[in-house]
Amino acid sequence: MRYTRFERARIVGARALQISMGSPVLVDLKDESIIDPIEIAIREYDMGVIPMTVKRET
Repeated sequence: MRYTRFERARIVGARALQISMGSPVLVDLKDESIIDPIEIAIREYDMGVIPMTVKRET
């Protein structure tokens, strides 16, 4: 499913907030020095591991 840029921003923002509040990270970051929750959320979004859905009115 393709998301609009607004849906993508909402998903990444919500996930970054979860990560900053202590939620476990869903991707392996052992070899990387990424500590920014937004960058981690973008990486999770790109890998397709964020368990969120978008409801659209049709």
